[in-house]
Amino acid sequence: MSLSRHFPACVSSLQTRALAAFLLGGLLAAGAPAQAEETASSARWVSDGLTTYVRSGPTDGYRIVGTLASGEKVELVSTQGDYSQVRGESGKTVWIPSRYLQEVPGQAERLPQLERKVAELTAELEGINDSWKTRVQGMQETLDSRKTLIDELQAARTALDAELTQARSELREVQAQLGDENKQVLMRYMIYGGSIAGAGLFAGLILPTMLRVRRKRNDQWI
Repeated sequence: MSLSRHFPACVSSLQTRALAAFLLGGLLAAGAPAQAEETASSARWVSDGLTTYVRSGPTDGYRIVGTLASGEKVELVSTQGDYSQVRGESGKTVWIPSRYLQEVPGQAERLPQLERKVAELTAELEGINDSWKTRVQGMQETLDSRKTLIDELQAARTALDAELTQARSELREVQAQLGDENKQVLMRYMIYGGSIAGAGLFAGLILPTMLRVRRKRNDQWI
């Protein structure tokens, strides 16, 4: 099974959306501490509630002078007991229960930032997806070309093996013929050597005897 059928599935658009949703949840949970480090020490945000009543003094006995909206940014002026004095966007200072303040922006302010980050990450993931698809396609083409080359080399090797087998068979036949010819040549040499030996024996032993016999016969006639 080819690599292109497995790897691109890991970076499909469905998984990209799932990962984007996961990142959004992670950023919602982890964005608060990061944002807190970036804000000034005196910056505060009204906690995520509907509305928060504020008073003219640092106790419940003071009259209510208004409300602050959920997630509204205020500046911490001072703290007394369970209340904190804050300055709103209008510039007026009021007192609010300290438990209604937090050191990180509310979700209403963080959500657009997180959505932008998620959009950026989604675009980046899509770019990675396209890049990987291109790389996988290139890798598949390389694998196909290498497979074709391997098939060609295997076919060439098979042909060479057949030629080698045939050459060995012909060599054995030639060696067998050469062995027969060597035997025939050896027999010829033996016959030729025997003939020479016989001629030598005839010339060395029989011929002198015959010459002596002829001489004796000639002497008798005289």
